[in-house]
Amino acid sequence: MTIFARRARASAGRMHPELSLVSYTLLSHLEEHDGRRATDLAAHYALDKSTVSRQVAALERAGLIERRLDPDDHRVQVLHLTEAGREILAQVTRSRRAAFRERLANWPEEDLVRFAAYLERYNAGPDETGSV
Repeated sequence: MTIFARRARASAGRMHPELSLVSYTLLSHLEEHDGRRATDLAAHYALDKSTVSRQVAALERAGLIERRLDPDDHRVQVLHLTEAGREILAQVTRSRRAAFRERLANWPEEDLVRFAAYLERYNAGPDETGSV
């Protein structure tokens, strides 16, 4: 798992120099959920609020996200992707998919099916016993 994480971090930097793996993950989450509060991001990823705050500030400076008032509660700011954020996210997503296709190109179909099933199982979270 450590090697997998290292490769993911390294590939994020190669695909876009301004986009760390954490940044890519946050942008993807904002796109998938059409915006979120910073506190929602911190809770979802079990990160400290200060960590998310630093990431959000960097993404704002880069012009990849923007804050908007929550239409239901004007005291709350919701983070949304900018057009530039959407473009970079799409670019990195295309690059990641191409890298996966290249890396898995010579795997037999049976191995790909098994690998996909294991990833789904792993991503589903803890099993019934509560262990990861």
